Amino acid sequence: MRHRGLSRALLSVSAATALIALALVGAIGTTGTAQAATAVLPCNIYASGGTPCVAAYSMVRALYGSYDGPLYQVTRVSDGTTKKIDVLKEGGYADAAAQNKFCAGTVCTVTRIYDQSPKKNDLGIEGIGGNGAADNGAYANALPVVVGGHLVYGLNVQAGVGYRNDVTKKIPTGADPQGAYMVTMGTHVDGQCCFDFGNAETSNTDTGNGHMDSINFGTECWFAPCTGSGPWVQADLENGLFAGGNGSWPANHGNSSTFVTAMMNNNGTTAYEILDANAQSGGLNTEYNGPLPDEGGYAPMHQEGAVLLGTGGDDSNGSDGAFFEGVITSGYPTAGTDNAVQANIVSAGYEQVSSGFPVLGTPYVLTNVNSGSALQPENCGTANTTPIVISAAVSGSTCQEWKFSSAGSGHYTITNVGSGTVLDSVDCATGDGAALDLYSSLGNICQEWDVTPAGSHYTVSGVNSGEVLDVEDCETANGTTVRQWAQLDNTCQQWDFTPAS
Repeated sequence: MRHRGLSRALLSVSAATALIALALVGAIGTTGTAQAATAVLPCNIYASGGTPCVAAYSMVRALYGSYDGPLYQVTRVSDGTTKKIDVLKEGGYADAAAQNKFCAGTVCTVTRIYDQSPKKNDLGIEGIGGNGAADNGAYANALPVVVGGHLVYGLNVQAGVGYRNDVTKKIPTGADPQGAYMVTMGTHVDGQCCFDFGNAETSNTDTGNGHMDSINFGTECWFAPCTGSGPWVQADLENGLFAGGNGSWPANHGNSSTFVTAMMNNNGTTAYEILDANAQSGGLNTEYNGPLPDEGGYAPMHQEGAVLLGTGGDDSNGSDGAFFEGVITSGYPTAGTDNAVQANIVSAGYEQVSSGFPVLGTPYVLTNVNSGSALQPENCGTANTTPIVISAAVSGSTCQEWKFSSAGSGHYTITNVGSGTVLDSVDCATGDGAALDLYSSLGNICQEWDVTPAGSHYTVSGVNSGEVLDVEDCETANGTTVRQWAQLDNTCQQWDFTPAS
């Protein structure tokens, strides 16, 4: 086992510089005339370090300096037509303008994420698994960000969204060593299972300890005690999210930066490590470096070589998360390689985009797109535990007006104007069908909500559950229950916000 924690800061500048210089070899002509240098991007760095990418995905940019193909595919819900979203130029950023033009006036979802590596291990929407129904694609315009000065879109994962490839080439199997990283967000997380990226079972079922080798990011503390409230970068090695060691590892302090580099390396036989960083500045932190779990089945590993994004190995798909870029490597990267990759991520220039909507303190009427009816407490009640329903919109009815206030980290508390109480998930329940009601403000995560673009409309999802506000069975009658449900890409889960007159 290598001890790397103390050396990373010293290596971060010199090793990163050396590896980037090495990656430039071959980008300059050898016939006496200098040629234009190819950009040095993460997979160039990994290749120069002897651990090439065997899967490389990004919503926002090329991960090879010479890559000039598609990053992802979007599908219009209105007519089922698809379009590949390419990079603007070789080694460049996503052509978000092409997406905007194609998706104008309708809802688009992300239906394929292309592998930039020569292995072409593309990700499609995940099918049914041992613990989850067939998944849906993420809303294509839900997560705008700026990278390298370009407005682009990340992948916004909510409950019921997931991607997978069970028939891959050259992804590590058995006890083969593997490295992986992803860029995610510390402000779009929950405690549900499981927002993962990495190596998983080919059957979409739990086949035992050590059959997964994936990065997990979220606030679920599987093995107590955990330090702080997360989110933590953890290792999903199947049947547990490991903060380090045999599961509980209080030295893993988590990382709640707006943009997070989440990294995990596993030699397949004796040791693994977990690292994280602020993806906007600074170097890597070693959260764990040591032996694989000794609970049986983890040393050696039994990797199967599927690739997943957004769910657990058995398609447990109740989580929230954000994905911008990530790779899987063949082999265990050196500290110098990892530091060089982190330096490149920082240089990419990730920036958060704020739409300024909803306007805090402004009363809105929330109208369901399918029914045309408004969100309100049943019979305009004001007492705690009053259920939430839809009813015909009535101008000036304060029981149909809702105000948004910041709950921090981009989340909202939603207060009913008529009652003064807030939108609440009953008993903090999660899962399809979880009920909603009015309740006095308790300041907990079960009363916090996200507002997410879905084309020109919006979804409203629980931070605790990851699930969206859904009109029961797509009914339209007054008094129909509004509940929580996994994303289904239909108008029964989409809402328009109109400032109250």
